[in-house]
Amino acid sequence: MKIKPFRGIRPPKDLAKQVSSRPYDVLESEEARVEAEGNPMSLYHIIKPEINFEPGTSEFDPKVYPAALEQFKLFRQNGWLQQDGKENYYIYAQTMEGRTQYGLVVAAWVEDYMEQRIKKHELTRKDKEEDRMKHVRVNNANIEPVFFAYPHRDDLDAIIASVTAKTPEYDFVSDLDGFGHSFWVIDDENTIARITEIFSQIPAMYIADGHHRSAAAALVGNEKKLQNPNHRGDEEYNFFLAVCFPDNQLRVMDYNRVIKDLNGLSEEQFLAALSEDFDVECKGADTYQPQALHNFSLYLDGQWYSLTAKEGRYDNSDPIGVLDVSVSSRLILDKILGIKDLRSDKRIDFVGGIRGLGELKRRVDSGEMKVALALYPVTMKQIIDIADSGNIMPPKATWFEPKLRSGLIIHELV
Repeated sequence: MKIKPFRGIRPPKDLAKQVSSRPYDVLESEEARVEAEGNPMSLYHIIKPEINFEPGTSEFDPKVYPAALEQFKLFRQNGWLQQDGKENYYIYAQTMEGRTQYGLVVAAWVEDYMEQRIKKHELTRKDKEEDRMKHVRVNNANIEPVFFAYPHRDDLDAIIASVTAKTPEYDFVSDLDGFGHSFWVIDDENTIARITEIFSQIPAMYIADGHHRSAAAALVGNEKKLQNPNHRGDEEYNFFLAVCFPDNQLRVMDYNRVIKDLNGLSEEQFLAALSEDFDVECKGADTYQPQALHNFSLYLDGQWYSLTAKEGRYDNSDPIGVLDVSVSSRLILDKILGIKDLRSDKRIDFVGGIRGLGELKRRVDSGEMKVALALYPVTMKQIIDIADSGNIMPPKATWFEPKLRSGLIIHELV
């Protein structure tokens, strides 16, 4: 892999908590408006600039993109974002429930994405790519990082341990979720050279979170290459902002489903249909968590059920077919409920595991949804194996926590 250090644009030490925000794609516009209320330094003013207009303004309204640039310029004029004087690497650590993961902040090479050495496990949608491309183009910067995994290495672990033994540049706990965020600057030239050298020995990296941001950043970089008649290859637009974590530190959470109706079936008929392919066991009113691969949790009419796929309903030699997102999509959502396209069907919604199974119960008990389905989470090994095989996972298969905070570091394309 080819990476390089870069002159990060970031907040002064005392403003990091105020500037930083959740990623643009994990909350709605009105949620961002509420979170940013009374805080002109919130990065939401740049990454969700529709909040600077009247409520109800679409995040895709053409006027919001130039508004993002206006805010980016304002942040820099006011000193809320400042550019480092030299090219550095950085370390970004996140702590959730007593567990810390350490990511190296780098400028990743566009060609590694275009030639599929930076590997994806999800499909992207062109409309979402274009939205993020507009944002990158207008700001001429990667305002938000993407989240990569790399095969862990002891030599990188040792470098990270050495740097993080020192006092961090930023160190705060989010009021929203209680997660800790720490940040170090790597400005020693020998350490920088060693990190670059080690990454050159890594054959591939994997997009954990941020497939649309990755695609948009790489495509804009490639656009700039094609538009520059004097292109050399070392221009800053040939690289984009990434935080790279060792694969053995990452936690993949469950990504669950809630469905609005039973496709015309009664509850009894639905449970009977399930019993053709699953061993169905009622667990009563107490919350039931899936216990292993091919065991599912179902919530219906105030009761939790254990569903265990019967032998012969999946193929363990098929890296895609063995996934519980595939088993449940084929045998429950499609076969029984008639939901064939998870990306477009309005009868289904998805709930990240960070919200807990209580959120599934709440949405069913409220009458908004009829039934909820919880899945056993996929593993990093499954994700890497699928990406290495050139396959794509089914939609809504992975949920990584904690999410990267935006605003701690920005990469300018000039």
